[in-house]
Amino acid sequence: MLQYSDYHSRSHHFCTMTHLIAPSLLAADFGHLARDVQMVESSQADWHHIDVMDGLFVPNISYGMPVIAAIGRHANKPLDVHLMIQDPDRYISTFAELGASVLTVHEEACTHLHRTLASIREAGMKAGVALNPHTPLHAIQEVLGQLDLVCLMSVNPGFGGQKYIPETLNKVERLAAMRQEHSAQFLIEVDGGVGRSNAGSLVQAGADVLVAGSSVFKAQDPMAEVEWLKSVTG
Repeated sequence: MLQYSDYHSRSHHFCTMTHLIAPSLLAADFGHLARDVQMVESSQADWHHIDVMDGLFVPNISYGMPVIAAIGRHANKPLDVHLMIQDPDRYISTFAELGASVLTVHEEACTHLHRTLASIREAGMKAGVALNPHTPLHAIQEVLGQLDLVCLMSVNPGFGGQKYIPETLNKVERLAAMRQEHSAQFLIEVDGGVGRSNAGSLVQAGADVLVAGSSVFKAQDPMAEVEWLKSVTG
């Protein structure tokens, strides 16, 4: 089993554990954001997943630094920040200051991905890279040793509540095989349309982190939904 980042109270140590659940705050009720952040804190969830969109790299705008700072004031669990923005290098130090534990950039948005990942690590965060559904795995083969996390998009990025792309399962399996072949240590995260219909098969295929937005926050009992997602076995 891999060594998973636990980060209790945002401290950086490693322990062996089951898969992680990262509820996506994009699906939260922004009118009651502090309440929903506290729900994640009280649940069996491991991380807060924060999607940052600029309206350029993806056709949507989510939230910026003041909102993330507000989330941070109510959160003790790690902030898993996913940048869906152009030229993410401009903001690496800013997100470190905001308390991000994991900072994920898109391969498609980085001209010099190797340098970007190095900058994220130098800023004291775990370095992640996200791949859109059409992006092949070989796009990151040369930086596997620099990665703490690979986020496979199982929807086209930009909006919450989209339908899961079933071909993602095979991509997870191939990425897990690539990880083993290269003796790499990154976590495999799946983001988009994750819920009861696919969580078990994704974990079985090798997923380590499940990002769940609508399936958690739109559930009748969000905490129970997190508990169910946490309990699935591969």
